[in-house]
Amino acid sequence: MSEQGCFHCGITIPKNEEINFDEKKFCCNGCKTVYEIFSLHDLTCYYDFEKSPGATPQDIAGKYDFLDNDAILTKVLEFQEGNTSIVSLNIPHIHCSSCIWILENLNRIQSGISISQVNFPEKRVRITFKSDQVSLKEIVYLLSSIGYEPYISLENYETGKSNVDRSLTYKLGVAFFCFGNIMLLSFPEYFEIKEFWLDNYKPFFRFLIFILALPSFLYSASGYYVSAYHSIKTRMLNIDIPIALGIIVMFIRSTYDMLMDHGPGFFDSLASLVFFMLLGKMFQIKTYSFLSFERDFKSYFPIAVTRINSDTSEESVPIYDVLKGNRLLIRNQELIPVDGILISEKAEIDYSFVTGEAVPITKKSGDKVFAGGKQIGKVIEMEVLHSVSQSYLTQLWSNEIFQKKVNQKHKTITDKISRYFTPILLLIAFAGFGYWIFIDANIAFNVFTAVLIVACPCALALTAPFTFGNILRIMGKQKMYLKNAIVIEQLAKVDTIVFDKTGTITTNKKSNISYEGKEIDEENLILIKNVLRGSNHPLSRMLYDFLPETIRIKVDDFEEITGKGILASVENQTIKIGSASFLEQSELQSSEIEKTALYIKINDVYLGRFNFKNQYRDGLRTLFSTLSKNYQIKVLSGDNDGERATLETLLPKNTELIFNQKPDQKLEFIKKLQEQGQNVMMVGDGLNDAGALAQSNVGVSISENVNVFSPACDAILDASEFSRLDYFLNLSHNAIKIIKMSFILSLLYNVVGLAFAVTGNLLPLVAAIIMPLSTITIVSFVTFMSNYFSKSNLK
Repeated sequence: MSEQGCFHCGITIPKNEEINFDEKKFCCNGCKTVYEIFSLHDLTCYYDFEKSPGATPQDIAGKYDFLDNDAILTKVLEFQEGNTSIVSLNIPHIHCSSCIWILENLNRIQSGISISQVNFPEKRVRITFKSDQVSLKEIVYLLSSIGYEPYISLENYETGKSNVDRSLTYKLGVAFFCFGNIMLLSFPEYFEIKEFWLDNYKPFFRFLIFILALPSFLYSASGYYVSAYHSIKTRMLNIDIPIALGIIVMFIRSTYDMLMDHGPGFFDSLASLVFFMLLGKMFQIKTYSFLSFERDFKSYFPIAVTRINSDTSEESVPIYDVLKGNRLLIRNQELIPVDGILISEKAEIDYSFVTGEAVPITKKSGDKVFAGGKQIGKVIEMEVLHSVSQSYLTQLWSNEIFQKKVNQKHKTITDKISRYFTPILLLIAFAGFGYWIFIDANIAFNVFTAVLIVACPCALALTAPFTFGNILRIMGKQKMYLKNAIVIEQLAKVDTIVFDKTGTITTNKKSNISYEGKEIDEENLILIKNVLRGSNHPLSRMLYDFLPETIRIKVDDFEEITGKGILASVENQTIKIGSASFLEQSELQSSEIEKTALYIKINDVYLGRFNFKNQYRDGLRTLFSTLSKNYQIKVLSGDNDGERATLETLLPKNTELIFNQKPDQKLEFIKKLQEQGQNVMMVGDGLNDAGALAQSNVGVSISENVNVFSPACDAILDASEFSRLDYFLNLSHNAIKIIKMSFILSLLYNVVGLAFAVTGNLLPLVAAIIMPLSTITIVSFVTFMSNYFSKSNLK
């Protein structure tokens, strides 16, 4: 019987040692068991993605018993609240689409696993599971049993550091050493120096060059061979195929020339080619790392949190100024930005931001609360355990649970080019070789290798992601914080902009407030002030700041009803603050109700109302005038139309004004616009319009230095930059222009390079140097144009 591969892992099975099961052959009981597991749970389509994609499971009995230790478990878990736990595991064996598919379907194999998400570039899987149904130890053994044993190093969890893959650095170092020494030893050949000792030792020097070329050929360039092999195996051609082919052909030809004494070969060109290609790859990785660093650690959330000082005074500070031991005040609907200990007696925490499940968790004094939870109800105080991690908050914001499914046109363009580029490139290379081989064998070889090298579309593939990454960075520095690069493309497609009124086009920083009604004594003033302290609604915050300072008392019960008002209980007294309809004040005249106001009722006794004369944001008239030239403008408001006359004087004549809109009505309004084929951008404060922000093509939340925003929003705009909204929209349009220009520039480079290569006027060495230069050119062009457009649109 001939040797054949295992159905699961592909390893060659020695004669008469195969294990037969279900008409398939396996190399060991481990692979057979994995296949049985997949068959039992109807997951055998795992093998449809790639032939023999699995790894042989190892015997790891007892290896992970340390995960039974609660102290160790706390360090390993990313999140642990009630029965819900989240862990992020490093899976070194992730290598193909089959791996992604099976790891994202773990919930079909093991009950208790809610969701699992794979980060393919980092080879990590993030698993959310129910700890009362399955333990982390069981999950780890499950992963190991199907060939995906995780790498868990407690040292990494304790130090907060992860292993860094330095293989590219080592390969680059070896390539540089080989390249430099081969060039040095090749000088006599270059200058054709005739000297006794050089002529006699020429074979020795050539042999030495051959030996030095081997590490570069076998080790430094190995990544291209592996990538090309996987590409051919999966029948999806990538650009590494012609590169690998060029290197191999160059090595074979050079070895032949040296053995037959036809010349020194092209070992110098081969070493330089590998070195410069790895240098170009390193440059790309460093570029991406720089953008990633900017995004993770340059304050990408313009959120402030209220810190309580030692003298009990309160101040609003940026979250990255919060330190361990600080005391924080968290209001209703505010995000908890750091892990901490609850000081207040009781709290209701909504962890949907982390888990996707909007079931509040009740916490009591002394309990640990995790970053990413949203406080619901009365104001609470907490002590900080760890300083804030911007990258963690960014990760929560970018949780796939809240992602909108949109088409990525720029990826489609790149994919299409990559699909056809390689076969066309191979055709040109072989055609050029076939033409020149009958004229001059050396030129034919040069043409073949130069074509394969010079036409590498690395720069082409880099244009879209680098452009978007750079624009993300520029916008972030100017206080427009986007969730991801796709949002830029969506911004460029917007044709209709819908604005919320209160807290969006009005500011809660300043407002003329007047009171009408019965006189409010000091006792009632204390009640009102303390109830308002827990609210985040713009009108509540304005009134809280307007009222004089009072003593702080405990609020027993607090409920903020979206779009209506606050119902609270303090010292056995019931306080209602909100709209006239919420307080059921039917006796009020319609002219009174039409005013923007907060009505006060204590123990079913109506006291009066605070009237607000809204202060509109600076530059509002100019902004709307500019936007109306290119976009349809609409204003939605939950308030009555008492401000209609004022708004009509401020806004362009064609602006549609719609009042008395409840949150669900705002959402339906957006949906109807989309059904009419419009691309809608919703601009709101993230409080009463979360549904509309989620429904819109692009949801922009205005941040007024408050720790509140909707996970469904695609962008957060600092309120101080509101008047520059048209600037950011123009910049997104210009980003698309930059991508198109970069594509043209990269294609022109390839066309010109190919023209020289097929005519035999471009040496492989020159092509190898030009290739990374093209990448540098594109990066420089994108950087220059991004900065140019960002400055040319500044007011």
